[in-house]
Amino acid sequence: MKIKRKIIEIDEERCDGCGQCILSCAEGALAIVDGKAKVISDNLCDGLGACLGECPQEALEIVEREAEEFDEEAVETHIATQEKAQPETPAIKAVPFGCPSAQIQRFSPCQSANQPVRQSGGQASALTHWPIQIRLIPPQAPFLKGADLLIVADCVPVAFPGLHQEMLRGKAVMIGCPKFDDGEEYIEKFAAIFETADIKSITVAVMEVPCCSALPVMVQKGLQKSGAQIPFSQIVVSTRGQILEERKIA
Repeated sequence: MKIKRKIIEIDEERCDGCGQCILSCAEGALAIVDGKAKVISDNLCDGLGACLGECPQEALEIVEREAEEFDEEAVETHIATQEKAQPETPAIKAVPFGCPSAQIQRFSPCQSANQPVRQSGGQASALTHWPIQIRLIPPQAPFLKGADLLIVADCVPVAFPGLHQEMLRGKAVMIGCPKFDDGEEYIEKFAAIFETADIKSITVAVMEVPCCSALPVMVQKGLQKSGAQIPFSQIVVSTRGQILEERKIA
């Protein structure tokens, strides 16, 4: 059924067929056809615009028009079909939409413990999924369903050495930079997640520097836009790696 909604539109005159947009489309909705990027099918495009910032020619934009509803089941079928059509190697599973960085993965707690890799201080990673970049995570990602969500400014893991043990354990994580990334895109992404994923709680971890203060604001705006009521707390970390503040946000 067609409804009026947001969806990606591509300016073919500007598009040079570089394929960068395809790498960030977790739904596999984009493809290069006759040297130009195309939306394969309207029902595969969620309209959130994770691909926008990847286009060097600024050929992509979000428009509102009549289009088929976004269909999560169609996306899963499309991706599964493409995976079967491509060969796989033991090291990297083939990704139909172009880049392993956007492939959704979930890790069991024992996986990291069984890997013969060097880990700092003997501590195992608490990461349970991939991807982790805010722009690469689709709202329908299975690891978001019913999750306690940790949203982290990307300087925090470098400054705070105990992130895995003290913040991340038992949570799904999203990471990004509130200064250099697109704030409106973040707000739309957060709103879509809060509307669909049944998030249990939100923790936002930021640095003490002024530019980081924008991230909790983006999360609050996403909450307001979604209409969801979710417990929300904030952690502030100093540039020397100390927790300066932990508080709940109404």
